[in-house]
Amino acid sequence: MANHRFSIGQKVRMTGWNRPSADPAETFRVMATLPEYNNLLQYRIRSENERHERVTTEDNLENADTASFWKSAR
Repeated sequence: MANHRFSIGQKVRMTGWNRPSADPAETFRVMATLPEYNNLLQYRIRSENERHERVTTEDNLENADTASFWKSAR
């Protein structure tokens, strides 16, 4: 069984998110780690701007702190 890369409470960004109103800089907080689905680890995440939670897989997430570091370093 694989280990989750992100922990509960960690701030993340969605990658490859194709929603017209989506802000690429929007951050989410990991609310829970979930079991694998189709061999991909899952997370329950929540935006500070929304009341509902989302479920996504690890391949759709990146560390928000690392992402902002690399974008500001360019």
